[in-house]
Amino acid sequence: MVTRNQTAKIPELSIIIPLFNEEENIALLYDRLIQSLEDVGKSFEIILIDDGSTDRTYRRIAELAEKDQRVKVVLFKRNFGQTAAIAAGIDFASGDILIPMDGDLQNDPDDIPLLLEKLAAGYDVASGWRKDRKDRALSRVLPSKIANKIISVISGVHLHDYGCTLKAYRRDAIKDVRLYGEMHRFIPIFAAWQGAKVAEVVVHHNARKFGRSKYGFWRVPKVILDLIVVKFLSDYAHRPIHVFGGLGLLCFAGGFLSGLYAMYLKCFRSTSFIETPLPLLTVLLFVLGFSSILMGLIAEISIRLYYESQDKPTYLIREKHNLEEKNQ
Repeated sequence: MVTRNQTAKIPELSIIIPLFNEEENIALLYDRLIQSLEDVGKSFEIILIDDGSTDRTYRRIAELAEKDQRVKVVLFKRNFGQTAAIAAGIDFASGDILIPMDGDLQNDPDDIPLLLEKLAAGYDVASGWRKDRKDRALSRVLPSKIANKIISVISGVHLHDYGCTLKAYRRDAIKDVRLYGEMHRFIPIFAAWQGAKVAEVVVHHNARKFGRSKYGFWRVPKVILDLIVVKFLSDYAHRPIHVFGGLGLLCFAGGFLSGLYAMYLKCFRSTSFIETPLPLLTVLLFVLGFSSILMGLIAEISIRLYYESQDKPTYLIREKHNLEEKNQ
């Protein structure tokens, strides 16, 4: 057991664990983590984030922090969700390698060396793949497989298991990633878009022993909406007018065609404008088109202000040679 009077140093590994009502798992999780991490032979810290638990989770992890200075604790004022908890862990982490994992013992701490081996092989991200999941097939496994396939096709980053929390990241690979909504599962996508090398590692998955799962079908709509945001950020973050303007032009074209058809019916079929919804549809489409283009222009202005006010470049550089840093 490490005491507080030992000399502190910057750890090599930061283990990030979000917790919500996991009091029964804390002691066993800590024991298994310590055993696995000490076998690795690297210095480490364990960052435990209590995401507004209503049981005695915080009391348990606070006790661990008093006994072991390698345990760092963050307590949220209320439940903000897993993504916010992981984001907080990343913000407070000191290690060069960040390893998030679940606190319900379904992720196996003994798999951490496998992730580290993949990073040592030259990868920037090692993503866990729960190939043999111990969850309900219809309510958990099947929807997850479908979602993972859709995410892979849309993002272009092909992984079998985006939902596995157990991953390992080099700090540099995710230093510019900002997390919102349910986006923690998309971190490998953001990292890959910034040039990171992403690999997948088969890991163990254990059945939950204590407590109950916090996941369900209610998360699916959130994940789908976040995926839409991810795709938008991927393709149109720098030129939002392309998507809003494209939609606006499409609406204009539809309005023009519906107006022409209404005129055709009026002139050649003796159909009055009040006998068909086409004039109303024409006006509606023109209004939508005009609004979409205005939204695109506003988004363009916002993007320009974002980059120019913070002096942010619109590109990312992996390496530089014989070049000095620009004056700020």
